[in-house]
Amino acid sequence: MSSEPVEVSVVLPAYNEAATIRQTVETTLATLAEFLPADAYEVIVAEDGCDDATPEIADELAAADDRVRHFHADERLGRGGALERAFEAADGETLVYFDTDLATDMRHLEELVESIRTEGYDVATGSRWISGQEADRPAKRGVPSRVFNGLTRLFLRSDLRDHQCGFKAFDRDALATLMPAVQDQHWFWDTELLVKAQRRGMRVKEFAVDWEPKGDTKVDLVRDVFGMGSQILRTWWELSVSPRVNRRVGIVAGTLLTLVAILLMPLYLDPSEVVAKMANANATLVAASAVVYLLSWPLRGSRYRDILAQIGYDSDVGFLTGAIFISQTGNLVFPARAGDAVRAYVVKARRKVPYPSGFASLAVERVFDLLTITMLAGSVLVALVATGNATELLSVVAGDGGTGAGDAGQAGRTAVYLAGAVGVLAIGSVLAIFASARSDGNRIEAALSRVSSDSYVSMVAGVLEQFVGDIQRVAKDERAFASIAASSVVIWSLDVVTAVVVMRAFGAFDVLALPTLLGVAFFAVSVGNLAKVLPLTPGGVGLYEGAFTLLVVGLTPAPITGEVALAVAVVDHFVKNAVTVVGGLASMLVLNVSLTEAVAESAESPETTESETVNQ
Repeated sequence: MSSEPVEVSVVLPAYNEAATIRQTVETTLATLAEFLPADAYEVIVAEDGCDDATPEIADELAAADDRVRHFHADERLGRGGALERAFEAADGETLVYFDTDLATDMRHLEELVESIRTEGYDVATGSRWISGQEADRPAKRGVPSRVFNGLTRLFLRSDLRDHQCGFKAFDRDALATLMPAVQDQHWFWDTELLVKAQRRGMRVKEFAVDWEPKGDTKVDLVRDVFGMGSQILRTWWELSVSPRVNRRVGIVAGTLLTLVAILLMPLYLDPSEVVAKMANANATLVAASAVVYLLSWPLRGSRYRDILAQIGYDSDVGFLTGAIFISQTGNLVFPARAGDAVRAYVVKARRKVPYPSGFASLAVERVFDLLTITMLAGSVLVALVATGNATELLSVVAGDGGTGAGDAGQAGRTAVYLAGAVGVLAIGSVLAIFASARSDGNRIEAALSRVSSDSYVSMVAGVLEQFVGDIQRVAKDERAFASIAASSVVIWSLDVVTAVVVMRAFGAFDVLALPTLLGVAFFAVSVGNLAKVLPLTPGGVGLYEGAFTLLVVGLTPAPITGEVALAVAVVDHFVKNAVTVVGGLASMLVLNVSLTEAVAESAESPETTESETVNQ
């Protein structure tokens, strides 16, 4: 290679291109020679951890022509990573790259180079979607490309038509400014670079090119869904949401979250009905039930502290209790328990728990919850069968008897069936966790590699392996597992005791002996909670209320009617949600955290890595 500086550096990203790399380099040199002096350019083969003969061929080309350089990587860096490494070492002031398959007609290379070199643009890119040029795009390529570019234009407010045409050039100073801001190191690299160049007011030129696909293509699950989709969302949050978030916005957002939770409560609990039911109850005992339920929350925080400790992260019970209050308040607003994600953001922002570990800790907690209430319900059911007292219950569940509570009967039957399915899944999940914990490894990357050969596999596999590994660590420690299980039993027992106190607030339950009352409550509350794991409300009645009413009627004699059982279910559910909402609001104010603030803080955290951005 000549020691004289060059004006143009062309980088060819290469992964297993043994069949084409020689011709690509020769064509590139010949095309550059048509409009540039012989000593004004260089060609760099950015070889990205190939496992074929590409490195040897690239070495031969570099040895034969001092205008050719070869950069070898022992392992996959990703397309973006390989390009950045080569650009940093390049000598030219105009930096160019294009795909080695030469799908873009090389007659456009002069316009690409001169757009930067003489016209003064900061970035130039070819486009297959500007009308007037030839771009043979079969549906299997064209449809995914249009969807991706449409989403990029919509979410990231880009003015460009084609973000991923592998035919781009950059001014050296402009690229040096942009590269530190680009987080993705794989296929989204150039899209993120183009979007951020526009946001910074740089001059970006997009021009039409003739393009013909080379080889076959296929939709890649890892790259196109997990990789590209998550990166669009991550970049949207970084550019459009985070800049607008501050402490004041965090407090306002948290307060609004709580208000929305309150406003949504009438969807499953009619306020007038609650008032009417409570009018027939002992107000002192209803208030006492709220106190009992509140006692379970520090235990939730303590249990979550123990789970995080097993994964390797320390925190205090007070903070974690508040984080759980906030996330559970979010669950009253967001569908499918998406409020759990709030907690992952909070512990990431304030306790530096990476997102994979945060979600793993939530998964462990959920499994313990489901297993505990399944065991509580199952224990009572076994006792009923053993004592011959399950006949009436089975008759009511099968629909042979009425509940006297209108739509609650049908809702209850649906709820009981759903609860059974959820219980089976909970037991299956525990068995799977134990089996996984005793295996040599989770082999996730090997499994993903069977469906994708893309460089995103390692990144996605790393996130999933951290997630599974954290769960395995909890399952492997028998003492920790037993301690967390014991805490779960106490937590859900307090949930049941809350319902028992509400039952006693209604005089009709005074006729039941305490053991019977406890058995009924344990079964009804456990099945009701299993049922509401799925966010459905058939017949206009909440699944929890329906299951609770159906089972209480099936397990108790007159004068406990369906109307009374439904009243208890409504008041019990209202008390628990009211405590959750009040606790959520108080926690947001005391801890000064919310979903928006937590995400903003996590985005600024120096430990954020590309593996974490996949969960955003």
